[in-house]
Amino acid sequence: MNLEVRSFFGKEANAYKTALAQLRIEIFREFPYLYDGSLDYEEQYLDTFIGSDSSIIVVAFDGPEVVGVSTGIPMQHEPPNVQQPWIDEGFDVQDIFYLSESVLRKSYRGQGIGLRFFEEREQWARELGFGYATFCGVIRPEEHPLRPVDYVPLDHFWKNRGYQQAQGLICHMHWQEIGEDSESEKALQFWSKVLLPY
Repeated sequence: MNLEVRSFFGKEANAYKTALAQLRIEIFREFPYLYDGSLDYEEQYLDTFIGSDSSIIVVAFDGPEVVGVSTGIPMQHEPPNVQQPWIDEGFDVQDIFYLSESVLRKSYRGQGIGLRFFEEREQWARELGFGYATFCGVIRPEEHPLRPVDYVPLDHFWKNRGYQQAQGLICHMHWQEIGEDSESEKALQFWSKVLLPY
């Protein structure tokens, strides 16, 4: 393995857009997201980050191959379904940095890359002056029929990074999952932390 983690800002990541989109489709098919995605949609989704000077795209490489990606963007650039739960609780979304997602191939997990994903995005958010970092994870029942026997939730990892569940803050997103004929609504739990300056 020849692992390298690099951060890109805005248009710097454009050359990797297709590879990043393909990786998102591959990893998000796994439990708990079970996402049945399309390349066209994923490339359009990534355009939001590539078109923003305040976004960050952290990419893990094994040599020339993209094996992981993690993204972040100011909350104010997210759609209303992501912003509204925070607005309803009286938060100023202009002070919140949204850690959109992280995906990493299984064979590269447990080697500190996930930690780097958080460190790089949090550092960028601090440099931009944000007071909070947040992300959300899909809510699945423990008895879900497609839950692997060896599945381990990331709650412990997130808590070790200083994140806590933001009680009462739930957003809803729509996507088509494996076995569905069309999109359906999914509930996602927000986690957050205060970004203390270094």
